[in-house]
Amino acid sequence: MSRLGNFMRDTRGAAATEMALMVPLLLILMFAGFEAGHYFYTEQKIIKAVREGSRYAGRLGFDAFPCGGAADATAVANVRQVTRTGTISGTVPRVRGLELNEITVTHRCDANFANSGIFKGNSGGAPIVLVTASTGYNSLFEALGVIESSAIVQASSEAVVNGI
Repeated sequence: MSRLGNFMRDTRGAAATEMALMVPLLLILMFAGFEAGHYFYTEQKIIKAVREGSRYAGRLGFDAFPCGGAADATAVANVRQVTRTGTISGTVPRVRGLELNEITVTHRCDANFANSGIFKGNSGGAPIVLVTASTGYNSLFEALGVIESSAIVQASSEAVVNGI
């Protein structure tokens, strides 16, 4: 019985045992923090991309997004390209995996501004462009086989066409 008592009072190795119990939990928390940070970073990049695309559309002429008519195909293609890459002639997407077919550009007109300010003479009012992008989230750990991501990252932004 004395050997059992000695064994119960022996504290050598207690720190190693506690460490062995805590390391898996700490690793899970650490990698979950990395993944959450990467998700929010990716979301911020796509938000910035659609904002820049809608700002670019806002600087186009009224004829690119006419009230009561279809949008100019070249203008829509340019807005989509600016949203995807940052420039009209760019090739590298800002968000990994973002394709042109995942970006939509639509427009509507706000008749409340008909014949006032810069919209004077523009029948139908103020054209407003909506740029929307939606793509799959590329997880940091998906390549390792640890996680299979089915999350979607999406954003949208509107801008009034100023006809400049």
